[in-house]
Amino acid sequence: MHSNDSPTVAPGPVHLRAYVAEGLGTFGLVFAGCGAIMIDTLSHGAVTHVGVGLVFGLIVTAMIYAFGHISGAHFNPAVTLAFVLARHFPVRRLVGYWLAQLLGAVLASLCLRLLLGNVAMLGTTLPAGTGGAWQSFGLEFLLTFFLMIVIMAMATDTRAVGQAAALAIGATVSLEALFAGPICGASMNPARSLGPALISWTWDAQWVYVLAPLVGAVAGALVYQWVRQGHPRSTTDDALKPVEIPSTQEETTYV
Repeated sequence: MHSNDSPTVAPGPVHLRAYVAEGLGTFGLVFAGCGAIMIDTLSHGAVTHVGVGLVFGLIVTAMIYAFGHISGAHFNPAVTLAFVLARHFPVRRLVGYWLAQLLGAVLASLCLRLLLGNVAMLGTTLPAGTGGAWQSFGLEFLLTFFLMIVIMAMATDTRAVGQAAALAIGATVSLEALFAGPICGASMNPARSLGPALISWTWDAQWVYVLAPLVGAVAGALVYQWVRQGHPRSTTDDALKPVEIPSTQEETTYV
């Protein structure tokens, strides 16, 4: 059905729908991304590292298009916290988003465990470089820092092209997973790491994948906000405004 022919949605629990959307989007991210890691192991490398990186980026893109107009498509506790501290998202909804994201990640990991077994620790992120946990911490911080800059540019700046947000963010996730995945796992997302870690009961160095993305995302959001404030608005900015995606939310932030 064409979107213009869709019936009007009746009023309902808007925030509840946003929480469900966050849970579903995070479920999709973990199920597809970590599932690719597990199937690559089961198939003796048929998916390949490149394939895993592409799967993560593509599922992020797809979930943003699917749920961006409902919840803002965070799917990541670090992104939600960064938006709150950058004053682009209400603090009263932080805990609800975090719980939805974590629940989605845990349920996805549980499904993978039931379907495929405890293969590759369900895609749990672990430091693999010679530098150990602190090397992975530094990488995760920088990866999330630059990912958040891209998200801020796409989500909050009217000079960015709104409809390209999903592609830009998904491409950034793939790029970072492709080059840093073999060393640190390229999580950039506490929920993505904690879901598989909980169901596989693998807790080695998981503090890295909670703390580094949280700090990196907040730093990226605040740095981008500072840089953006120093850029004067051009008279041609109106031509670069994104096409708005209608939302049922009181507060929208991103794509």
